[in-house]
Amino acid sequence: MITHELKVIERMSSGDGLSVEFEELMIQGVSIDSRSIKPGNLFVPIIRELDGHNYVSEAISKGAIASFWEKDHPNPPVHLPLIYVNDSLEALQKLAAEYRRELQVKVIGVTGSNGKTTTKEMLNSVLQTKFRVYKTEGNLNSQLGVPLTVLGIDKDAEVAVIEMGMSERGQIEQLSRITHPDIAVITMIGVSHLSSLGSREQIAAAKLEIISGLKNGGCFVFNGDEPYLTKELSNIKKNISIETISFGQGDFNDVIAENTLSNSDGSQFSVANDTYYLPLLGAHNINNALATIAIALRLGLNSAEINEGFNQLKLPNMRLEKISSPLGFTIINDAWNASPDSVNAAIMTFQELTAYCEKHLVIGDMLELGDDEIEFHRVIGRNLDPDKINYIYTFGDLSSHIASEAKRRYPIGTVMTFKDKIVLANALKRKINKNDVILLKASRGMQIDSIIPSLMK
Repeated sequence: MITHELKVIERMSSGDGLSVEFEELMIQGVSIDSRSIKPGNLFVPIIRELDGHNYVSEAISKGAIASFWEKDHPNPPVHLPLIYVNDSLEALQKLAAEYRRELQVKVIGVTGSNGKTTTKEMLNSVLQTKFRVYKTEGNLNSQLGVPLTVLGIDKDAEVAVIEMGMSERGQIEQLSRITHPDIAVITMIGVSHLSSLGSREQIAAAKLEIISGLKNGGCFVFNGDEPYLTKELSNIKKNISIETISFGQGDFNDVIAENTLSNSDGSQFSVANDTYYLPLLGAHNINNALATIAIALRLGLNSAEINEGFNQLKLPNMRLEKISSPLGFTIINDAWNASPDSVNAAIMTFQELTAYCEKHLVIGDMLELGDDEIEFHRVIGRNLDPDKINYIYTFGDLSSHIASEAKRRYPIGTVMTFKDKIVLANALKRKINKNDVILLKASRGMQIDSIIPSLMK
């Protein structure tokens, strides 16, 4: 993590006003939360729902060495080591960008509409078989989270895998310029953020901003099955010198999977005559594995090391997470987030499961889909197959359109709509039997996974 004297931190963050008596104090790490301050931290007061400036004195009393303070904010505490900045977030980002320049670490930036976190975790698991790897923790992939991630990188790290998220144009460019990646990855282009960006073409353009901070001669790894990426990339390459590696299902890609066999435990496939096994539910995860393999091979790993990394892979909760009930049924919790692409992938995986008696799909609203949000939900409902999924339970206003379409094909009483999660859970408990399986899928804002404790009783 970052370790510097305060006078150096002041310069790196473009701040001023630090009292001379505090210049030699040494900070170790950065925090934005006074509740989790560690001794030696620099506290950064961010203004969100709460104003971080109200917690500066508390943070320093708990062991923070110093704090930023926005210049137009009134009543700075006297006799405390403060660095005055125009904007705390901008100062944090500047500090992270300067610290990145000091590091010898090779940075891999990962973005995409879906699969960012899974690919990040795959890369971490695979690359740490050979390198000292630092990765984005949790979901710290925002304008605030990425600089905090960079500032936490140890100076002896050899590779840093940094996830980058966005909600509007310009954000990925900002994060790319902070992280200055050696390798940049776009997993895929979906329809998340249509409400703010308007079209898949604009989403692709926003994701391609990751190239803006890519080192000269760096490597861009991308989903070659995405026409919006390949089309725009040809124009980008006219102005910069980068290496490109495409992955995907089309045989025109540089890295493709062949001889694929998938079951309820994982997928086996081959790439360039080497066989790999990925112990994850869902054939759609093979694309994320292809991106990982492409990068690992470029960094000098062999197929045995890559397979070792896949074998040790552990994903965060709520990503096709299997939960076994003491009552004999299984829950597959995929409720971290939802878009038409991720819902279709999850449903396809669910339909292909053969080790269970009856299948129960619990599906909530997909959010941030723009003007066509109702039609996106209707399409999901039209594609549900009563021969492959036995019961449908929808939760929320938008997902009721899934139910209305599914009812056209499903037997009476097998498609149910709910506005109350307690009522939903009770209805599900009346239907579920030993050896059945439940899939939970919805956008994070719906918090559909909150019914799990009730189901497990």
